[in-house]
Amino acid sequence: MQILRQMSALVPVLAKWRGAGERIALVPTMGALHAGHMALIDAARSRAERVVATIFVNPLQFGASEDLDRYPRREAQDVALLEAHGCDLLWLPTGDELYPPGFATTVSVSGMSERWEGEVRPGHFGGVATVVAKLFATVRPDLALFGEKDFQQLAVIRRMTGDLGLGVEIVSVPTVRERDGLALSSRNAYLSADERERASTLPRALEEARDAILGGEPVALAIDRAKQRLGAGGFAPVDYVALVSAATLEPLKIATSEMRLIAAATIGTTRLIDNIRVISDTNFRTGYLPR
Repeated sequence: MQILRQMSALVPVLAKWRGAGERIALVPTMGALHAGHMALIDAARSRAERVVATIFVNPLQFGASEDLDRYPRREAQDVALLEAHGCDLLWLPTGDELYPPGFATTVSVSGMSERWEGEVRPGHFGGVATVVAKLFATVRPDLALFGEKDFQQLAVIRRMTGDLGLGVEIVSVPTVRERDGLALSSRNAYLSADERERASTLPRALEEARDAILGGEPVALAIDRAKQRLGAGGFAPVDYVALVSAATLEPLKIATSEMRLIAAATIGTTRLIDNIRVISDTNFRTGYLPR
């Protein structure tokens, strides 16, 4: 695996691959890699001849009181994981490489970026959209892969890519979970042993709400119960639990055909997000539905 830090070194490598007619897949990350990221690398490997991963802890998507300074950084471990999964190239840009002096352009996706995470974390999705647009412009991948755990982020990136005609295929990869259902996240490293044990309340509360909604219970009642379940499990505050359209992220008061239950809540000092797919189907069976 090639490891590059300068954009000037990256460009000729990518040009050589394109000249050979090889498809290039991009997996953008902020590092502190885990099995969820490796699922993205594996999916990319199956879809393209060349796989490029990036690691960049993007300051534009962190608020003033958020965890930019303490976000986990484990470069040596990340390199070993990427090499083991057949990544071809790791690009580790610096802030000055992506945002040189005088950088004054940002990307804003109105509408779906303003609810949920966008309301709780103002400016977050502007930072996400800007860095992804910059990575796309530099790498010029044929496809880019993102996890479904950050479902709103995935929707925002799809919208930006389509609206700007960037010509990148956006591929979503299902959430990877621990045995107890907790979605893998780099921020799980912040959890104490007790918090980690109680954190599985989050996916369980969503699963119970999904079962209730598909069983005919009013949406508002199922969501209220999920919030209570999270509170009892030690989550505070609960920023939101909502049933939304999978396509638009607009809140739903009644079940339709393709939906997502989304949630964000804090346990201890760690804020976790999650979502699960909800399909209204008379053949629904208990257990996590395919994502």
